[in-house]
Amino acid sequence: MAQKAPGLEPFTTFASVAVPIDIANCDTDQIIPARFLRRPGNDPEYPTFLFHDLRFNEDGSEKDFVYNKPEFREGRIFIADVNWGCGSSRENAVSVLRANKVRSVIAPSFGDIHYSNCIKNGVLPLRLSSNACETLRRQLHESPGAEVAIDLDAQSLTGPDQTTYKFEIDAFDKYRLLNGLDEIGLTMKYEADIADFKSRYEAKHPWAS
Repeated sequence: MAQKAPGLEPFTTFASVAVPIDIANCDTDQIIPARFLRRPGNDPEYPTFLFHDLRFNEDGSEKDFVYNKPEFREGRIFIADVNWGCGSSRENAVSVLRANKVRSVIAPSFGDIHYSNCIKNGVLPLRLSSNACETLRRQLHESPGAEVAIDLDAQSLTGPDQTTYKFEIDAFDKYRLLNGLDEIGLTMKYEADIADFKSRYEAKHPWAS
């Protein structure tokens, strides 16, 4: 298996309580409001920034939002609607998912940059049809706390009613997720080659070393 990048957990199989997010065009400002972008990821309050303005009133009290409900609060898989992660390119919109241990977002479509940021940070952005996502969200509302299971290698998802859905994913994106590789991890795979090149280059050009 390829070398795992620091901080990225390989995504192989994963099962979790799933959370239905019934928001079409959920943009990155809804995922994490812009005023929190300068806060460091190790801020103890960072997990609360996820859906902050949808979850909390100005006085800090909780709104009636699905992610506040006890049955869904530990959910690590989101079942979303069309165009998830549209809007600005802020990578914090993935960081805040990771801060809440979210491993996958399932949606009919994604904002392109957000999709790429998910891959880079070990979160599986999984595309299913609008009908499939709608069915899964309905089942989760009917059975709060129900689980969804994902097998990335087999490219399959099993819903609360045990229906199996197949999904497509780019082969290189799949490889990166299976092996927990970000850009640093990909580079480190060639560490021996880089060291060999450096040694040969310095021997040939000693004045440059």
